[in-house]
Amino acid sequence: MPGQLPISIVVAADGAGKRLDQFLVGHLSETSRARVQQLIAEQKVLVNDVAAKPSQRLRGGEKIAVVGSVRPAPLRAIAEEIPLDIVYEDDDLAVINKPAGMMVHAGAGATEDQRNRGTLVNALLHHFKALSGIGGELRPGIVHRLDKATSGLILVAKNDEAHRRLAAQFVHHKVKKTYIALVHGQVNKHRGTIASGISRDRVRRTRMTTRREGGRSAVTRYAVQERIDAKGSKFTLLEIQIDTGRTHQIRVHLASLGHPVVGDTLYGAPREVRIGGAYPLSLQRNFLHATALQFQHPRTGAQLSFSRSLPAELQDFLCRISG
Repeated sequence: MPGQLPISIVVAADGAGKRLDQFLVGHLSETSRARVQQLIAEQKVLVNDVAAKPSQRLRGGEKIAVVGSVRPAPLRAIAEEIPLDIVYEDDDLAVINKPAGMMVHAGAGATEDQRNRGTLVNALLHHFKALSGIGGELRPGIVHRLDKATSGLILVAKNDEAHRRLAAQFVHHKVKKTYIALVHGQVNKHRGTIASGISRDRVRRTRMTTRREGGRSAVTRYAVQERIDAKGSKFTLLEIQIDTGRTHQIRVHLASLGHPVVGDTLYGAPREVRIGGAYPLSLQRNFLHATALQFQHPRTGAQLSFSRSLPAELQDFLCRISG
């Protein structure tokens, strides 16, 4: 709810006859009717200095004061029956092939439904019942993350001891993560390492940047798999390994070279690409896939390796620009 508290409103003549909750929804921007009703129920809305009911009819001329804000209950993940591509599981861990479009866990949205539906964590709770609690009630079992628009392999801990040991492998760079990305333009060097620090963009807070001093250290290594000249539109298919796991690391590092990931409009990729005179193509996700994962089993110490090829929509996009 925007604005400084308390908020004072004088009911104009055209407000006469309206319910109190209906009137407030029209005057408190970005505040739902359910939230307004909760404010009234908690006696945080006064009409002429008296607590009122949501159904109270206004006459015009009243002085309404909003003297507090709603404090939503702490968010916890809930189980949802969502299909999962389970690559491997045992008593300690699971490896999941996450589809693009699925958030790993809920974020800081405005309402319970917006924040806590359709996530990987919700699906995990339904399938596995018990997960490690180190990440808290919002992120049970989550040892590392993938962006919403990125698909591929993600490692999940089923108990706290497995979580601690797996997290230590990530900290000490013992987990090998391999990605496949298609970027705009032709990358000239066959292999390269990007070691620019990453920090949050001061202007666009949803973005990360390599242009500020003092960013968190990040290392991305790439190797060219294929250079594609699609009737004038140039692309490069890359295999990528990361030594660190910063927010948007691969995306911001590649964009810093002038080669944004296809589909990644946040970091400068065009919304559509045109191949010759054909209709423009668009990709409703990032062309970034976590294709392989290698680590030591947290209980036995055995080396485990898993891989998943590009999902169908990415394979189809490659065929269309290569054909």
